[in-house]
Amino acid sequence: MYKYRKIIRGVLVALLAVGVTACGTQSSFEESEEENSNIIVVGFSQPGAESSWRVALTDSVKENFTEDRGYRLIYKDARSKQDNQIRDIRTFIQQGVDYIVISPIIETGWDTVLSEAKDAGIPVIICDRNVVVENESLYKAFVGSDFKAEGEYAVSNLEKLFEETEDEDDQVNIVHIQGTIGSSAQIGRTKAIEDAVEEHSNWNIVAQDCGEFTKAKGREIMTQALEEIGADNIDVVYCENDEEAFGAIEAIKEAGASYGNAGGIKVVSFDAMNSALVLCLNGQISVEVECNPLQGPYIYNLISRLEKGNAVPKITYVHEECFTSENLTPDIIEKRRF
Repeated sequence: MYKYRKIIRGVLVALLAVGVTACGTQSSFEESEEENSNIIVVGFSQPGAESSWRVALTDSVKENFTEDRGYRLIYKDARSKQDNQIRDIRTFIQQGVDYIVISPIIETGWDTVLSEAKDAGIPVIICDRNVVVENESLYKAFVGSDFKAEGEYAVSNLEKLFEETEDEDDQVNIVHIQGTIGSSAQIGRTKAIEDAVEEHSNWNIVAQDCGEFTKAKGREIMTQALEEIGADNIDVVYCENDEEAFGAIEAIKEAGASYGNAGGIKVVSFDAMNSALVLCLNGQISVEVECNPLQGPYIYNLISRLEKGNAVPKITYVHEECFTSENLTPDIIEKRRF
């Protein structure tokens, strides 16, 4: 149906051009309208710009959907509110865009608005975080991270750090700073660490709270944990993104406690932003799991295939890696784009 939308738009432009010619006013206006009729319009809805990672994702999409490539991108920032994001999607539908790309704030609550997009014949691509809907035909494809696998990468490396502490008397106490509750990243990364705690009789989550993927909340939660539990009774802080890790590290420093590979609290983080990798290389962050925001090329390839009438995979996971000071080099960091 979305193919027909562009055909209809082209017919309307052609009719307008005929009308202008009949009045004897052939102009550059007609040429620009004919040119614009071939432009593919993509509406892109982001949760916000709360971190360098989020900005990198936005930039990656913008770089791929340019007018030189035959696209016009309409970008909307939901300012971390799902209601805003749903309203923006409805605006895209009213504007008659050709495709909608959504990075959803949380997984649930999308059935109605995605049904409206489907009824309008507009294909939807989900990126970054996934959605949970009753009918998966409401969206064409998902592009993003395997967040459960990310968490398992972190847990696997955490096990190596504490492989000599399998005795039940050698407790591994973990402060868990979660991301935005209900987001795919939070669900997958939380599942991994909670499963690991069940599997290891001497692993304990001694504090768990939502850091909202922000530095301020990460610092607040870690400060409270240090005051209530004490640095000597905390072995790991498991942060579900780099911003939270930066805040936790600030709190540890302010408390005068030690951290990192040299001794003290081990910091586990996700995203692998350039600044976090520097801390990882220096041994201040013990485990750093990549969450790749450069998803623009993946989304572009999917839409290009849809434009040709080809089928696309329902799920596409982006390439990601896990870093420690042992496999990280200055050259890797220098080549990072985020």
